[in-house]
Amino acid sequence: MTVAGRIEDYALIGDMQTAALVCRDGTADWLCLPRFDSHAAFAGLLGTEEHGFWRVGPAHPSGAAPPAADRRRYRGDSLVLESEWDTPRGTVRVIDFMPPRQGAPQLIRIVEGVSGRVPMRSALRMRFSYGRVVPWVHKVGDRSVAVAGPDSVWLDTSADTFGKDLTTYSDFTVSPGERVAFTISWQPSHCEPPALPDPEGSLTATEEFWQEWVEHCTYHGPYRDAVIRSLITLKALTYAPTGGIVAAPTTSLPEDIGGSRNWDYRYTWLRDAAITLSSLLRTGYREEARAWREWLLRAVAGDPENLQIMYGIAGERELGEAELPWLPGYENSSPVRVGNGAADQLQLDVYGEVTEALHLAHMTGLARNDYASVLQLRLIGYLEDHWNEPDEGIWEVRGPRRHFVHSKVMAWVAVDRTIKLIESGDVDGPLERWRELRDDIHRDVCEKGYDKERNTFTQSYGSKELDASLLLIPQMGFLPPDDKRVIGTIEAIQRELSTPDGFVLRYPTAGEEAGVDGLAGDEGAFLACSFWLADDLAMIGRVDEARQLFEKLLGLRNDLGLLAEEWDPRLQRQVGNFPQAFSHVPLIDTALRLTASSAFGG
Repeated sequence: MTVAGRIEDYALIGDMQTAALVCRDGTADWLCLPRFDSHAAFAGLLGTEEHGFWRVGPAHPSGAAPPAADRRRYRGDSLVLESEWDTPRGTVRVIDFMPPRQGAPQLIRIVEGVSGRVPMRSALRMRFSYGRVVPWVHKVGDRSVAVAGPDSVWLDTSADTFGKDLTTYSDFTVSPGERVAFTISWQPSHCEPPALPDPEGSLTATEEFWQEWVEHCTYHGPYRDAVIRSLITLKALTYAPTGGIVAAPTTSLPEDIGGSRNWDYRYTWLRDAAITLSSLLRTGYREEARAWREWLLRAVAGDPENLQIMYGIAGERELGEAELPWLPGYENSSPVRVGNGAADQLQLDVYGEVTEALHLAHMTGLARNDYASVLQLRLIGYLEDHWNEPDEGIWEVRGPRRHFVHSKVMAWVAVDRTIKLIESGDVDGPLERWRELRDDIHRDVCEKGYDKERNTFTQSYGSKELDASLLLIPQMGFLPPDDKRVIGTIEAIQRELSTPDGFVLRYPTAGEEAGVDGLAGDEGAFLACSFWLADDLAMIGRVDEARQLFEKLLGLRNDLGLLAEEWDPRLQRQVGNFPQAFSHVPLIDTALRLTASSAFGG
């Protein structure tokens, strides 16, 4: 029974409403239809082939593992994937893409002969409801359709198809220059069939879309290729109808292989979306920033004082967490979870990230929105009464609430940026009172969150543990980079939270015991934190060291430039949901900082 490949073996394709992951062997193992957060139609990623997949590649003997492509790449600066196999009978190419949606969502796969005559096979096994429901597959004219409950998926191809073992197959041979296309289209089962696809026309339109979008990028530094690929990935994780940005297109890819740290990331975290907005603004993408701001205002409307840390991609508030016991999990990492119970947590740092994003939008000239300013004032009004409460913090701990230093720092950021908004004359507010509040928060952090003996800030008030989120203190302007407490914190994190490779853990974990986060088990190095360290090193003048770390981090990307959430230093592989916005955003930010440092002789 074939199981999923390594996380870094996957490529991302998508239409900015949902996404598919395609392995090196030509297998699409993950696809939710019609939205990122819909039930998966291919869930083999979290189980086996029995849970749904679609493989297109060279024919191979029954029982043998399908061959991995010898080469693959994205076509230029696009999300069009090309995979090539060199076989004893010749070379073949498969082009995979999802066209930006005009009607029904489509996944298109075009097989192209390059040399020789290559026998090929398409094997399509639809399984709705995360692999649990076997659909009714039948012919409607020249088309095949799989139907179960509210869902239908239509298969269109010029190749002959046949059914066997609850799977739709097609065996065919391609010669040089010959192209055979396969398209699946999702449609509500009660609706008329979707329009017949135009694979070649859709390919041209998809390439043109991405080329035109990339032309708006204002970054032209030495890391442009890495930045462009990260920007394309962030765009692919944006739900076009609303502007919401998912943290990742997957659920339950483990932070610890075989462990239980498996979470659903197919939602819009305010924190992740806010920092994504900042990166997009810094690289010239104002329309995406405007769309996200509008999403935020709709999601929060009517109840800003009860700000959630995450919402559904259309602003939904109810994201109840459940487990799917029929899925064994990626490499037997269970449970598989859908929904996310952390939506109900108190994370005070979110107020700072949202306010910082709104501030940056204002500073970069995004057209003013009066309600955005009103929202900002109301958020600070809430913080004024609640900033000194314990919370679950940036890492969504499932243990007791604490006075996390990062949460307090970001509360300071929220107040500071709002003071700047008032000082600009664009809004009115209690300026002197909030200046006092800003000073109170700053003093509280420096007195209660700083360990004088070790010369470092700590994870929470009164604790000895460190936390990589403390690396954001200079980046947020809470203290200047040359402050001895900042330098001491950076050096302490390098000593106590770094792996032998120089990458950074979020915080200490406790193995089989429940740690500070309330969970047993360990995890890999958190890639965002490692980028933050590179940023800090550049800020304190250690630019060569920052550049070396940054380029080591670039080396962790897969062959297509994609990053998961974490890097496992023991197994030397990517772990966590994939691809992860929270990894690609700081990649962009660090590239910008290093480029600026080089420009000024740093």
